[in-house]
Amino acid sequence: MRTLLLTGPGGSGRTTLAAATALAAAHAGHRVLVLSADRTDTLGAVLGGAPDAHPGLTARRLAPDDRARDDLLALQERAASALDLLGAERLDGEELTPLPGAEELALLRALRDAARDGAHDTVVVDLPATPKALTALALPEQLRRYLRRLLPPERQAARALRPMLGRLAGVPMPAAWLYESAARLEDELAAVQRVIEAPTTTVRLVAEPGPAGADAVRAAATGLALQGLRTDLLIANRVLPDASADTWLAGLGAQQRKTLDEWESGDGRVTAVRHLGRDPRGADDLAALGLTAPAAAPAPVAWPVTEAPADDGSHAYVWHIPLPGVGRDELGLIRRGDELVVTAGPFRRIVTLPSALRRCTVAGAGLRDGELRVRFAPDPDLWPHGR
Repeated sequence: MRTLLLTGPGGSGRTTLAAATALAAAHAGHRVLVLSADRTDTLGAVLGGAPDAHPGLTARRLAPDDRARDDLLALQERAASALDLLGAERLDGEELTPLPGAEELALLRALRDAARDGAHDTVVVDLPATPKALTALALPEQLRRYLRRLLPPERQAARALRPMLGRLAGVPMPAAWLYESAARLEDELAAVQRVIEAPTTTVRLVAEPGPAGADAVRAAATGLALQGLRTDLLIANRVLPDASADTWLAGLGAQQRKTLDEWESGDGRVTAVRHLGRDPRGADDLAALGLTAPAAAPAPVAWPVTEAPADDGSHAYVWHIPLPGVGRDELGLIRRGDELVVTAGPFRRIVTLPSALRRCTVAGAGLRDGELRVRFAPDPDLWPHGR
């Protein structure tokens, strides 16, 4: 399944270009699903109000409120004995309001379900604006880490021993349903993470060329790289004609062209989508934007470990982490056991060290050509022979 995740700064036209991309893929013969969790049916309006009228294309606007309400009520029911012990008053479904992040969770769940169903060749996801999108895409990995720390599976006591262990410890042992719920949640999160990190999944950035768009793209590139996600295309949206008799439009067009030249001189693919002079609506307008069906995904992002000689003649190892668009003063590194906490500007990720580096100590780090290089030296206590 080819998966395209579209995001960009607010107001950049993400939903319109998600619809245009999905429609182009459907016209190329793909079985396409386009997902959106926008509270207003912007996707349906862009597609012309009848998304199911396009052969090969299924458009789905998610309603996260109902699912979130059902999940909270189910959790309340499973924890009924504990709530009764505390004298807590139960919540009614009618009084539950949407929680922050419900839309993002609904998109992730729908993405997982689409992968399981296997009914579509291409899935296009209209993600929220970049900061929220990056938070959502990082969520499965983060929550799985929290679960492993709070309820490590290897420390589960056998169900028959829990009452005896509870009497010995003097405190009640966690109920079986808690471990069962954690295991079920772990499986669901792992399934979502597999789709996000799949070789056929890529991110497409949408931005209007200009100073604000350039800043947003630079920040997004750093955040995506830190998560190990690939951008297969940067879409410059609402590009004005090169020549205009209007002085104001000519100045704005020149500003756009300057940013476009910078983007096109970089390493990634860039496509410019012209301004139609109106908000695109319907199949004809979407086709006029000129987007094509997605090609094969580029090669996965690699964080290789290489061997390098140290100054004293011993061997050292270098972990190469691509981090485009970040400055030295925006970087932070903290070693925590077998994990490395990497901070790049406003973004942070905790990554597990490759097995060989867990027996090493951090010997230094440097940033060169958009790549963070962390140097490790073998720990003599764990690696007596220095290799």
